[in-house]
Amino acid sequence: MATTLLDRTRSELTPVRRAVGVALGPAVGWAVWVSGPGWAAPALAVAAVAGVALGAVDRRTHRLPDAVTYPTTAVVGALLALAALVDGDVAPLLRAAAGATVLGGTYLLLHLVNRSGLGLGDVKLAVLLGLVTGWFGWSALWATAVLPFLLGGTIAIVLLVARRATRSTAIAFGPFMLAGAAVALTAQRLLAG
Repeated sequence: MATTLLDRTRSELTPVRRAVGVALGPAVGWAVWVSGPGWAAPALAVAAVAGVALGAVDRRTHRLPDAVTYPTTAVVGALLALAALVDGDVAPLLRAAAGATVLGGTYLLLHLVNRSGLGLGDVKLAVLLGLVTGWFGWSALWATAVLPFLLGGTIAIVLLVARRATRSTAIAFGPFMLAGAAVALTAQRLLAG
């Protein structure tokens, strides 16, 4: 019997359901605060909830499951298109599409250069994060491109110095990508006043 998308999603999330459940409320609250009043809030809330789930799964398994990334990207894209339609302004939507293309393309190049470094799950997550942060502006997108490498590199150095990891230790990169996007969007909201 063929497994459905719902079955695959459930099997990916069941082992981390408790951690995800605890973080859902704060994630949605953060998303509503960051987006401010407007039609983009539902898209950011969906991305935040999926981000919590993806971060928990990646920390546990070193995988970012397609059963979560694909539908999330589709729903967020549709919600942002609806927001652009209702607001009567397609500029943020075009910037979001460019952000998804640029960030996803950059991660794809990095994956092709070093397949053992970044996985295809990271590439797919980059498309989602580029879509979301691109909507909110170029500065959020560029910060999202840089911050994961700074955060991940810093943690890797700390683990090496503390002898809790070696140069060959695999570290899940998805949580750093998600944290970088969250920091970028939070900083943009704080600076906007």
